Amino acid sequence: MLIAVDQRDAYANLLLPSMLTERGLTGRDAALATELTYGTLRGRGSYDAILGLCSDRKLDRVDLPLREVLRLGTHQLLATRVQQHAAVATSVDLARDLAGQRSAGFVNAVLRKVATRDLETWMGVAAPRRDADPLGHLAVRYSHPRWMVQVVASALGEDAAGALAETEAALAANGTRPRVTLCVVPGLADPGELTTAGAEPAAWSPFGAYLAGGDPAAIEAVSARRAAVQDEASQLAAIAVARAGLTGPDQRWLDMCAGPGGKARLLAGLAAQRGAHVLATDARPHRARLARDAVSVTGAAAAAAVDATAPAWRAGAFDRVLADVPCSGIGALRRRPEARWRRSEQDVLGLAGLQRSLLRSALDAVRPGGVVGYVTCSPHRGETRDVLADVLRGRDDIEVLDAPAVLAEVPDLRCPEPDGRYAQFWPHRHGTDAIFLALLRRREDAGQSAR
Repeated sequence: MLIAVDQRDAYANLLLPSMLTERGLTGRDAALATELTYGTLRGRGSYDAILGLCSDRKLDRVDLPLREVLRLGTHQLLATRVQQHAAVATSVDLARDLAGQRSAGFVNAVLRKVATRDLETWMGVAAPRRDADPLGHLAVRYSHPRWMVQVVASALGEDAAGALAETEAALAANGTRPRVTLCVVPGLADPGELTTAGAEPAAWSPFGAYLAGGDPAAIEAVSARRAAVQDEASQLAAIAVARAGLTGPDQRWLDMCAGPGGKARLLAGLAAQRGAHVLATDARPHRARLARDAVSVTGAAAAAAVDATAPAWRAGAFDRVLADVPCSGIGALRRRPEARWRRSEQDVLGLAGLQRSLLRSALDAVRPGGVVGYVTCSPHRGETRDVLADVLRGRDDIEVLDAPAVLAEVPDLRCPEPDGRYAQFWPHRHGTDAIFLALLRRREDAGQSAR
């Protein structure tokens, strides 16, 4: 699994379940394999720093399979209850199977050095001193690329000259296992069904519930597609788009980057209760098909493969528009820990043009008096506030709504000033993905509706 992530850019959350099935792992064995996979991916930055001190070879000179064996062994030694002798012995056996006896001896020597200290003691040796290099210290201690630490600090309004206390809390939260959150389809199921099945009511979403353990598909509402797994911040972003005030008709809604369809399904359930209809689109046909499957249960939505940067619909055709644009996904590092090693600052810059184009298209698609929601699963300013600043510059037909006020039941959503009307969810504050939300309304004096 670890080799597939590195060599083929595989996504662990997509590939691992099929690998477990293929290898016939269930129960405790599957749970251990899952912990070893995700734990090693989350801790890779810290483990590489430690291994660099324990090896006489630079880690990038070690063949990839052995590198992954070393990381896997280090995770077992420093972050699990696996006994030291078992962690070393199984790693040595795996190295021998992969590369022969000489490589097994190398792995044995390195991991025995790793085993001489616990993780906290190693961090005191491997991480730069906090007072001398606070960003570097947090990068190694919490296993993030340095540039990503800077991104989080900037989004929280902190800088390296300060204590970086909340940045540290956010990075620590990225290393935790996310709880499973469910969302019912409004009008088709009630959260009470989920709590009766053993889930706990969500803190803020009226349609959500937290599942402590077990298979979500074992819940009848989920197996019948009247509920599904969906992060609570994702639910609340869709709820905010449906809740934001507009003037005039409220019948035609658009989700213009809908795949795989979680927000579209929730919007369609809400739309059905108002006699409205949702068009869910995505430029990629396979994601459009996923969106179609997701909304088909509601009877209040259609889905199609459409490039929203060059759409077929006329200007001003919709009352509400959700633009959940493609982004780096670094707001979901708890679920996709490998993204922290796969993404670079250049990846963010590479998405900038598309994000701006999609936001402009969304603003053109909504009628005067209508509402647009701009959403990303990222706290990076280059994907959030900077995009809005660029697109809105010189546009006097758009007003920025107070998104945190629309979700007044959720605390601590406001971005740092002067961008306090934008909302940012955080794993350490809200227990959710780090989803960003802006709500925009086209002024009624922006021209005549094209409806």
